[in-house]
Amino acid sequence: MPPAPPSAERFRLVGPSVVLDPRIHAVRRDIADIGLADRVFAPHYSAPEVSACALPAAMLRAAPDDDAVAVSQLVQGEAFAVVDISVGWAWGYGLHDCYVGYLRAEMLGPLVAPTHVVTAPVALVFATPDIKAPVIATRTIGARLHGIAEGAFVATAGGYIHARHLAPVETPVADPVAVAETLVGAPYLWGGRGDGGVDCSGLVQRALGLAGIAAPRDSDQQRSLGREIGEGEALRRGDIILFPGHVGMMVDDTRLIHANAHWMAVTIEPLDTVTGRGAAIVARRRIA
Repeated sequence: MPPAPPSAERFRLVGPSVVLDPRIHAVRRDIADIGLADRVFAPHYSAPEVSACALPAAMLRAAPDDDAVAVSQLVQGEAFAVVDISVGWAWGYGLHDCYVGYLRAEMLGPLVAPTHVVTAPVALVFATPDIKAPVIATRTIGARLHGIAEGAFVATAGGYIHARHLAPVETPVADPVAVAETLVGAPYLWGGRGDGGVDCSGLVQRALGLAGIAAPRDSDQQRSLGREIGEGEALRRGDIILFPGHVGMMVDDTRLIHANAHWMAVTIEPLDTVTGRGAAIVARRRIA
């Protein structure tokens, strides 16, 4: 189960407000997460209510408007802490990374304890436990579902998914780069984390997340991952390479996999080719 949002027991008003990163702290002029009451003053505080994405996927937006820029994406079953609901829009943050944004309240539903997570780029949902049965829906990589094994399938509330497209939630994928490699060719989508496309930091976050490694949402935040690779150390599979506003993962000692706007897709190419286009490396991080 995801961690519960901060409780009201932390409520303490002392000292001046501090400046917090609004991407990962739910604070506005009119309201704030009660868990931040020891750091910021707000006219109102709210104890978040935890729900989950009820659709195959939902874009998290910077403002309560369907035309507002997407800042991230939730997929089915991922937990979302609702701090405020107004005019049909929920404002809060995903519990997997605390990233703040808006989505339509109708996109949320009750949080159900998941048993399985989708590890394929797209998992087909069949009407019956038979690969020849009609496909009635799809689920996106990272979707968290409750199901019961039935032979080669897992029975979920929405239909049957082949077990090869799933993994038990308590069993991390062994190789995060292998996860990223399954998404080669996926469209580059700003804010995407797998459904319909993915952006650079979304690719890294999704790959590491399925390997049981929590990662922040944005590339500059991902500079906190692991340890800095020394100047004389050779790169290896799984190393994180950061550029200004961009990030990718090493497939081996010379090639980078990344979701990029140059090709508008997830691609594998020599790291030297990427830097040759003018992308300066700002950090090299090793997870383990």
